[in-house]
Amino acid sequence: MDAWIEALVNVAQPTSLLMLVTGVAIGLVVGAVPGIGGIFGLVMVIPFTYQLDPYAAFALLLGLSAVITTSDTIPAVLIGVPGSVGAIATVEDGHPLARQGQAARALGAAYSASMLGGIFGALVLALAIPVMRPVILSLQTPDFLAVALVGLVFVSFISGRDPLKGLSALLLGMLLSYVGLDPHSGAERFTFDQVYLWGGIPLTILFLGLFALPEMAALMQRGRVSLHPARIDAQGLWTGIGETLAHWRLVVACSSLGALIGAIPGVGVTVIDWVAYGVARRFQRGGPAYGDGNIAGVIAPESANNAKEGGYLIPTLALGLPGSATMTILLAAFTIHGLVPGPEMLGKNLPLTYAMVMFLVLANILGAGTCLLVTRHLAALTTVPASRVVPVALVLITLGAFQTNGRFADIVVLCGAGALGLAMKSGGWSRAAFSLGFVLGPTIERYAFLSYKLHGPEMFLRPSLMGAGVVILAIMLAWIWQQGRGEQTAKAPLPMAWAGFAALFALGASALALLSGLNATARSFPALTAACLMAVAVLGALRGLRAKAGLQLSWPSPMALAMLALCLGLTGLVYLFGLLAAVAVFALATITGAERRITPSALGVTLVLSGVVVLLFKTITPADWPDGLAWHLWVSAPVPD
Repeated sequence: MDAWIEALVNVAQPTSLLMLVTGVAIGLVVGAVPGIGGIFGLVMVIPFTYQLDPYAAFALLLGLSAVITTSDTIPAVLIGVPGSVGAIATVEDGHPLARQGQAARALGAAYSASMLGGIFGALVLALAIPVMRPVILSLQTPDFLAVALVGLVFVSFISGRDPLKGLSALLLGMLLSYVGLDPHSGAERFTFDQVYLWGGIPLTILFLGLFALPEMAALMQRGRVSLHPARIDAQGLWTGIGETLAHWRLVVACSSLGALIGAIPGVGVTVIDWVAYGVARRFQRGGPAYGDGNIAGVIAPESANNAKEGGYLIPTLALGLPGSATMTILLAAFTIHGLVPGPEMLGKNLPLTYAMVMFLVLANILGAGTCLLVTRHLAALTTVPASRVVPVALVLITLGAFQTNGRFADIVVLCGAGALGLAMKSGGWSRAAFSLGFVLGPTIERYAFLSYKLHGPEMFLRPSLMGAGVVILAIMLAWIWQQGRGEQTAKAPLPMAWAGFAALFALGASALALLSGLNATARSFPALTAACLMAVAVLGALRGLRAKAGLQLSWPSPMALAMLALCLGLTGLVYLFGLLAAVAVFALATITGAERRITPSALGVTLVLSGVVVLLFKTITPADWPDGLAWHLWVSAPVPD
């Protein structure tokens, strides 16, 4: 009790409260801007914590990280672009609700579910503090491997209407995750002698292209953010809040999943969100079909992804083992302030640990309340023509990708990922399953190698892996039984994408050929993934023959190709004129081209966007941007006598 009282006194200090409010404000902005992410926000503010006491420092850091998955709902619902990977599942039903004119209802449900989930996660952390160390120490790498494998198979089978397509997309994501240097032997895998690919395909750039560019193309084709402008009124928000309370069992179940799965290191928010979404689809009946605007499809992932923060802190505090990438950044703050995760955080620094619980609770309440207050103003976004929204979004997407490494290859990857996203969206292939495979591929490979090295063949006799095998087998048998009864075909005809499965088979075969010259350590997991991808592609083709489905080709729309061309065009302008001039020229040209005239509002958008770009990419996070060829030519031009 003394530790709780000491924690409460320190939390109530003006400096701590001010830092908490500041962190929440920054986190809400970071989450609402697609493509920035929590790592960006934490890295940005850590230097400002050097002169703060530990309580104020962690108030700032936890306030920021706790609310990112609250505000990332805003772009996910209103424009169908997740503010972070934590809102990918929310798009499935949140954006359809916005298109139906029920954005306020979706946002009210999302905010309240996020707040309740965050508070629940903090309570789980508080209850886990006395027992977390022995529980975490009892888990070994085979147990982590088991959880990751079950998560992969489960998500692939609940993603979309066709489990074979979901499994194919997941295997494709895993295969691409192995691009780069093999962490065990140092051999190059799928790098094609490009140094840029030694570190693998940048995750942020890949996800920006995979999810953001297809949505921008669809938005431009619709002509505005929503065909039915969203009305964010108090009644709609309260309706959403009431539905969250009515679904309290779902909130408790998904919050529990979020906190408990989050406590397993290496299992990311994408897994947590889609497991929660799968629980809602499996057990929560009633309402529209999932994917068409079911409110439970918003409540489930939002309650889970905020509860995860409490779960993430369990292994981070107990063992110094970060539960996520953002927790890795948080460990740097421990070092700065002379704190050592482990027994000390549960002993002499126990008041600080309890203060972290309080910071999480306060941050979630403050974040949800702030979102409820400002959402009505953000609703104006749904009435803005696409000709204004898309250029702004493309500037942030392209510059965010380019800033990753400052190389033209970043834009090539962005456009390649955009083309893949466009193809997957038009063909009905699950981008969520792909992203999950990409995130967990290296993790599963690492856990498998460590498990075999530590336990040998006996690893397969551990209860966790045996249980995982039983669960995976049960999922597959249930699907086969369902196929045999013809239920899925009766519910929703599934015409086969022959071209897609043929391409996947060819890709798998090519991967096997490229891996043939590598050592066994480097090629084993990519080869196994490629072989599984080929097998699933064959199953898809055979099912198509059985169903007598014809060849289907889905060509990308001209608008989709235009999005890729605009990204390349903006990058060219940056190299030609420099950052600020390129943004101004690009924004004014694209808005004017779409509206066929120059208006004062177009000039205003250009001016505001230029200021935001300078603030984000020149002042807050300065990078080595090209000065511009035109500037160099002007400077080097001879001065006339």
